[in-house]
Amino acid sequence: MARPKLTLYLDVVSPFAYFAFHVIRNSPTFAPCDITYTPIFLGGVMQATGNRPPIEIKNKDKFVALDRDRWASRFAIPMGPGGPKPFPQMTLGVMRAVCAVSLKYPSELENVFAALYEKFWVDLEPISKAEVFGPVVLRVLGEARGKEVLALAGGKEAKDLLKRNSEMAVEEGAFGLPWFVCVDGEGRREAFWGFDHLGLVVDFLGLRRGDEGFRAML
Repeated sequence: MARPKLTLYLDVVSPFAYFAFHVIRNSPTFAPCDITYTPIFLGGVMQATGNRPPIEIKNKDKFVALDRDRWASRFAIPMGPGGPKPFPQMTLGVMRAVCAVSLKYPSELENVFAALYEKFWVDLEPISKAEVFGPVVLRVLGEARGKEVLALAGGKEAKDLLKRNSEMAVEEGAFGLPWFVCVDGEGRREAFWGFDHLGLVVDFLGLRRGDEGFRAML
């Protein structure tokens, strides 16, 4: 039987995508799984699907903030108090930089995502600003490779990749994040949305549920 495969679509602006990334990256539950992290621009996906941000829907923004804190506590996910301000933030620039990483140094993509998530969701720094995300990229990649990536981020290749990835997410059925596309050991394929469906992802892929909060995911 083949190893199960999981593609996780990500934008640093989404707290629940951060949660999914953190758990999948750190939980031994996902060790038997081949994982692909795909950077997208969430704003483009939402526009393409007619989805509205929670902040524009009465009461939903308050509930989402509460739910965010509940899940972070349940899975012991690091979070800065109160979340980043302002929120949401425009992530087009930083996600183009992430796409540039995937083009030039794909083996570092996971590490760059982790560092950017920490900077935004733990340190609460304004990740939309080049003076914030640029030094993160330089720290992870080193100065020479980091400068190469940041130069590439402003070019057509990185912009086109972010657009293609976002369009691919929509084609896969995405309308928000996190979006999971799963292939089990027998080649069966399904997609799931939302951090609160991570337990279903685990079950579909035939993985063992660990103790780290999965019992809350019925």
